[in-house]
Amino acid sequence: MMLLAAGSINAPTNIDYLVVAGGAGGGTQGGGGGAGGARFNASSFSVTAGTSYTVTIGAGGAANANGNDSVFSTITSTGGGKGGAASGTTAGSAGGSGGGGSVRGGLDAGGNGNTPSTSPSQGNNGGSNAGNVARYGGGGGGGVGGVGATGTSSAGGNGGIGAFYAINGGTYAGGGGGGIFTGALPATVTAGTGGSGIGGNGSIGNANATSAGANTGSGGGGAGTNVGTVGSGGSGIVVISYPDSFKNLTSVAAGLTCNGSAGNTVPDTTTRPGYKNYTFTAGTGSISW
Repeated sequence: MMLLAAGSINAPTNIDYLVVAGGAGGGTQGGGGGAGGARFNASSFSVTAGTSYTVTIGAGGAANANGNDSVFSTITSTGGGKGGAASGTTAGSAGGSGGGGSVRGGLDAGGNGNTPSTSPSQGNNGGSNAGNVARYGGGGGGGVGGVGATGTSSAGGNGGIGAFYAINGGTYAGGGGGGIFTGALPATVTAGTGGSGIGGNGSIGNANATSAGANTGSGGGGAGTNVGTVGSGGSGIVVISYPDSFKNLTSVAAGLTCNGSAGNTVPDTTTRPGYKNYTFTAGTGSISW
């Protein structure tokens, strides 16, 4: 009788995970959106065969809206905080990473990151509008790798940098760049750029800010005025990974997009040689071995 290889019958007992929440939208005449919180752990999250584990992918925030949480089992990464806007809340909002302060009001603060607090930290603070007069540049949204930059009289703040994760070779959770108003400012002004090239860029005056890419967990860019389009945040992502000597997942809910298709249980074995990777990019549902 042929014996089955151990990898075909045994479920893993410990796995790696990466959980990135949805990034926030930038603000109207505002700061950049904060990146979604990002939480990573290597080889110490315990799993049990036959137990169901919830996976939820947080959507990115629209203009002037926070990002949404991503979840794997007991691990929750918090959506990014929206960028401050000229009307309503001028300070950046708190979140996984905080949003940047708005363009219009002087000394508008950036939102707090790592809210609620996790260890290691899931994100950083947004940048402020440092002006003591109206119409300075908005602050950059915070990123998981660094704080958002302060907006000045000549520039919107750059978004905080993201971070690289070896689990799948990707960079995630950069903050959005702050917008800048053009009236009563120096002749040469610049908008804030998105952190690590994955956050959305802010805009100058009536130009349009840009949105963050899907499944980057990054913040959208803030607009310089209430005419230009505000950037939206990017959706989050969940990745789990374990040595390829263990068996595949036996169940993935139909409501989850896994490795490119709904309900897929076939692992990716090429991105990280020697490991089975499952990348969830949309939806919510349960998985099990």
